[in-house]
Amino acid sequence: MTDLIRSWVESANAPGTDFPLNNLPYGVFAADDGTMPRCGVAIGDRIFDLCAAEGDGLVTPAGHPVFDVPYWNDFMDLGHEAWAELRARLTGLLSEGAEPRPEYLVNQADVRMHMPFRVSEYTDFYASKNHAFNVGSMFRGSENALPPNWLHIPIGYNGRASSVVVSGTPVVRPNGQLKGPDDDAPRFGPSRRFDIELEMGAIVGQPSDGPITVAEAFDNIFGYVLLNDWSARDIQAWEYQPLGPFQAKATATTISPWIVTAAALEPFRIPTPAREVPLLPYLAEPAPMLYDITLEVGLTPEGGQETVLSRTNVRELYYSAAQQLAHHTSSGCPMRVGDLLGSGTISGADPDARGSLLEMSWGGKAPITLDTGESRSFIEDGDTLTLRGAALGKGYRIGFGACSGQVRPARPVTD
Repeated sequence: MTDLIRSWVESANAPGTDFPLNNLPYGVFAADDGTMPRCGVAIGDRIFDLCAAEGDGLVTPAGHPVFDVPYWNDFMDLGHEAWAELRARLTGLLSEGAEPRPEYLVNQADVRMHMPFRVSEYTDFYASKNHAFNVGSMFRGSENALPPNWLHIPIGYNGRASSVVVSGTPVVRPNGQLKGPDDDAPRFGPSRRFDIELEMGAIVGQPSDGPITVAEAFDNIFGYVLLNDWSARDIQAWEYQPLGPFQAKATATTISPWIVTAAALEPFRIPTPAREVPLLPYLAEPAPMLYDITLEVGLTPEGGQETVLSRTNVRELYYSAAQQLAHHTSSGCPMRVGDLLGSGTISGADPDARGSLLEMSWGGKAPITLDTGESRSFIEDGDTLTLRGAALGKGYRIGFGACSGQVRPARPVTD
């Protein structure tokens, strides 16, 4: 495990910061001075303005501007050599002992964060065994909890790229068609069982056309974000047969604003769990391709204090993002720069390590008591849900920042 790399930006050396020099996550920000959104790098409580640095010739990854735009896709498209060169250049510019360049720093507190990349396509998986077992047990009993294919194949569905939003964006409670077990007929109205899913999102940084190996898939992943797959459980229960989720998952998918690169997470690689049945050879990991990243979920009622509902770890995933990506390409499916892969809900084995309210409240049968004394089975209007995550090193953390959204009331239904 590497040690903290010290920076002349003092806040980057603080033990509790998400953004030490070891991290260098990439985002898009807009300052209050009226300038357009542009690319930057988080360092401590500041942002290093890459657009300004590029304009002055401090960083020149492409020989032409790639950081004066509100997305990282153009830089991702340059490939692995450019990724490594920029990380090395930024480490040199920001290291303790280098010439301080405070003119390129902007206070994070003074900016608005934007989507860090243009989402080309979005696919969501179902890769945590504990989550799949819990949900299956609720609806089919523990003896039939896992579908027959689950231990053999990364299960997923194609979602809506247009619904992906950055942290801080309000989420409007969805309307939809609903039918409970005791209802004679379906009705249309607001979801009453609105939920979250605690996930990691992997960002494809290099295109592919046809099948690629797990090793190639791992190399093609540029970085990771926290991801909240907002889910209307009652809409989903009525619609999902026979083709799976549709409107229940189309409301919003919130991601954290900083892309933590695969390079920053390199010291935290771990293998996926032991296989209960052998995987087919095309899904075999040639090396550890999962990560040791702690995660938590917090809920803050409107005007109240936050309650941490759950703590878990990315190590609970049964399939890595590289395995998911390799499987996605196995049919010949082309992948594009900016494709986003959601891991699926990440749940641990213990009740306090579950990644959705559906599991935490066991379908509403065991409501959760908040620190305020209120109870929740599912999300109420005004609630803010916040995901956090970090890989913990020796005296530093590789953090993602917050991934949060407040739920607003459903739009009125008109005749």
